[in-house]
Amino acid sequence: MDKTNALFERWFHEQNIERLLIISIGVLLTFLFSYYLKKVISRRVVDADNKYRSRKAVNIVSYVLIVSVVLFVYSDKLGNVGIALGLAGAGIAFALQEVITSVAGWISIMTSNSIKIGQRIKVGQIIGDIIDIGVFKTTIMELGDWVEGDLYNGRITQLANSFVFKEPLQNYSADYPFLWDEITIPIRTESDFNRARKVFEEVANEVCGAYSEKSKVVWTQMTNKYRIEDADVQPLVTLTFDENWITFTIRYVVDYKKRRSTKDKLYTRLLEEIRKFDNIIMIATSSLEVSNVVIPNDTSDTPKDI
Repeated sequence: MDKTNALFERWFHEQNIERLLIISIGVLLTFLFSYYLKKVISRRVVDADNKYRSRKAVNIVSYVLIVSVVLFVYSDKLGNVGIALGLAGAGIAFALQEVITSVAGWISIMTSNSIKIGQRIKVGQIIGDIIDIGVFKTTIMELGDWVEGDLYNGRITQLANSFVFKEPLQNYSADYPFLWDEITIPIRTESDFNRARKVFEEVANEVCGAYSEKSKVVWTQMTNKYRIEDADVQPLVTLTFDENWITFTIRYVVDYKKRRSTKDKLYTRLLEEIRKFDNIIMIATSSLEVSNVVIPNDTSDTPKDI
């Protein structure tokens, strides 16, 4: 029994065991502290963006604390491994260059606020809303591709944060969360184009007028930040024509998340108004005239007009 106690005592006081025990206790306390803070944040922080950032900050602090505990416990060994780490540094940096660039990209994102959670961006050919920004990767809920319009397709894509240095970044919702969009309406040449223009302007202002007023305020703020000219954000109706029909183009400002639904409202209201003036505003359609068709069963080689 004495030998067993002596063996256990020697094992317990072994230096490496003591260090591992200290690290385990430090990690456990850190995780408990992190869990408690996250519970407090979930209860007291209402804003979703602030809640997300706070929880991310707690995670980062927890990792830093764990690394600090490990470095503190093995502080007497750091001098011995310094030379080895120095020799291996170049190889590690080369092997992990993408990881290092991704971390640098994350630092750039966090310090510059170039993109944020919830914003809609386009990177290369990928368009989507940012749902998470990690240390190494940014997660995007994709839009489009096989789905028509600005709608989610259900695919979640992760991009290495190094994209901020390698790819053009297009932000749909940073300083100016509105887009210019337009639709075209062809009407027959015998239609009353003056009446049509008036009807189209009234519908455009009815559906998109509120967006124009909101975007005007934001655009004014942008002119104070950037060297840009004052833009006309009111709905605009323009006309062109050729030998076939008259084409009206309605250009308007819309919230970047409501482009498809706004277009649906516009088309619906336009059709309702056009029906009220169906005798003077007539939608143009293309037609095809077929002539000089040879009928195979006909013994005559003379082309027939149809």
